[in-house]
Amino acid sequence: MNRYGLVTVVLIAPALMFGCAKQPATMTTGAPAPTGMAVTGLSPTTARPESTESQPTGRSETSPLGADQRGGAGTSGTRPAPGEFVGVRDLVDVHFDFDKYAIRSRDAETLDANARWLRANKDAQVLIEGHCDERGTEEYNLALGDRRAKATVDYLVAQGIAPARLVTISYGKERPQCSEHNEACWAKNRRAHFLVKRG
Repeated sequence: MNRYGLVTVVLIAPALMFGCAKQPATMTTGAPAPTGMAVTGLSPTTARPESTESQPTGRSETSPLGADQRGGAGTSGTRPAPGEFVGVRDLVDVHFDFDKYAIRSRDAETLDANARWLRANKDAQVLIEGHCDERGTEEYNLALGDRRAKATVDYLVAQGIAPARLVTISYGKERPQCSEHNEACWAKNRRAHFLVKRG
C-alpha cells in the first residue's frame, strides 16, 4: 500500500467507526421584545410614544407560535373564539407607529370614545386583535401584535373598563387590511381592531 492509500485509510476509518451525526446541531435564539413602550394606566395627556425608530430585527430559529398560543385574554384566562365576535361601527381601530406598541395621543382620543361606548354598553364583551405590517418575522410580529392588543386593553382598563370584558388575540402579519407594499398601506395594517361578542 502506498503512502497515499495509507493516509486515506487513516482519515476514513474514524468516520466509518463513529458514523455521522443524524441531525445537524442548531442554535436557537428567542425573538427580542419589540422596542415600543406600552401605555399602562396612563391618562391620554401622559401617553407618549417613544421618539426613536428601529427595524424589526427579531429573529428566531425556534418554531413559530402555535395557534393556541396566539390568543391572550383579559382576566378570564381562556382563548377567545374569534368566530363569536362581530364588528361594530362605533368601536374604531387604533393604529401604531412602526415597530411600536405605544398608544399615540391621537389614538388615545379614539380609545376615549371607545371607552365611552363600552360604558354605555355594559354587557358588551370585546375582542381586541393585534395586527402588524408585513415586515419582520412571523414570530416577532405575533409578539408585537400581542403587545399592541394588550397596550390597548391597559388603556381601556385605566379608563374604568372592567378587564374581564376584554380579551385579546394577535394575528401578527397574517391578516393585513391592505395588501400593497408601501408605507401608507403598512400604516393601515399596524392596528388594534375591535370586535364585540354576539349577543
